[in-house]
Amino acid sequence: MNIRRTLYIVSASFLIGGITYQCKKAEDKKIISDEITFTKEGTLQIYDNDSLLVDNIDIEIAENEYERQTGLMYRQSMQEKQAMLFIFKDEEPRSFYMRNTLISLDIIYLNKDLKIVSIIKDAKPKDETSLPSKAPAQYVLEVNAGLVDQWGLKEGNHIKFTRD
Repeated sequence: MNIRRTLYIVSASFLIGGITYQCKKAEDKKIISDEITFTKEGTLQIYDNDSLLVDNIDIEIAENEYERQTGLMYRQSMQEKQAMLFIFKDEEPRSFYMRNTLISLDIIYLNKDLKIVSIIKDAKPKDETSLPSKAPAQYVLEVNAGLVDQWGLKEGNHIKFTRD
């Protein structure tokens, strides 16, 4: 019984060592992929009460789990009048981070009524720090960093969007 147990432990050790070695070898290989390009799926406008602040922003929509998890990761750039709109099934506290995101962003959290409830300015590329909303949100809009200030956006503004 003792020998069998020893053989089992030694076999398991070799197996784990082999898996670890294979994982290290896989890490050494570089993954090469095509650049991810923007896909226009709708148009968005931003309002302050009834006054139009920003018109005709092309949006890419992230509404399933994979799209929301990936977001703008690995993108090299985004045009000024482009954005990504994340749509969730319900309104709750949200938190984003910038893992594998190569461009600096302003993150705009919106409630179920499409009203801005929280803004994170100048989120740093590749930073994994949690960036939570101040209030529950059902939508999140990501735009290039600096546009929130340039457009004069603030909490209480609201959006309208249409799908193509």
